[in-house]
Amino acid sequence: MIQAILIFNNHGKPRLSKFYQHCDEEQQQRVVRECFQAVSKRPDHVCNFLETSNLFKSNDSRLIYRHYATLFFVFAVDSSESELGILDLIQVFVETLDRQFENVCELDLIFHVDKVHHILDEIVMGGMVLETNMGEVLSHVEEQAKMLRSESSSFLQAMKGSKAASKVKSIGSRLGH
Repeated sequence: MIQAILIFNNHGKPRLSKFYQHCDEEQQQRVVRECFQAVSKRPDHVCNFLETSNLFKSNDSRLIYRHYATLFFVFAVDSSESELGILDLIQVFVETLDRQFENVCELDLIFHVDKVHHILDEIVMGGMVLETNMGEVLSHVEEQAKMLRSESSSFLQAMKGSKAASKVKSIGSRLGH
């Protein structure tokens, strides 16, 4: 099972953290800090698998990670997961983000956190892999975006003529709707 998915930059600032195993906030911060310390020290030419202990309640945690430009993509998993399968899953996640944002960068993760979480939720839910087909994931994300656009336009039509409509329209244009 996937216990956590973390993305942080070269300085250790978390850009995404999703925990599938219950832990309080203090423990989550400790996990992020320890994961960064463990993977950031390693040279790029070494193995992307790292045995860890005491990250979670179970002692069989492993970190599987990839370093792309300024971002570390780290999956904390238990012994039931295949290392190569998770490496492939990281690649699918990154390529999907790349297609969605046309050359994904750290700022995309910061300013489009909702889309990033939606993409991740299409791929992994509850610590289990749901979908690895990038086309399927992106089509679901696009369907959701169409539905949101449709709902916001119908809301604007309902508000037409009221003073609030101009304010909502102005906010919607700033959000890109």
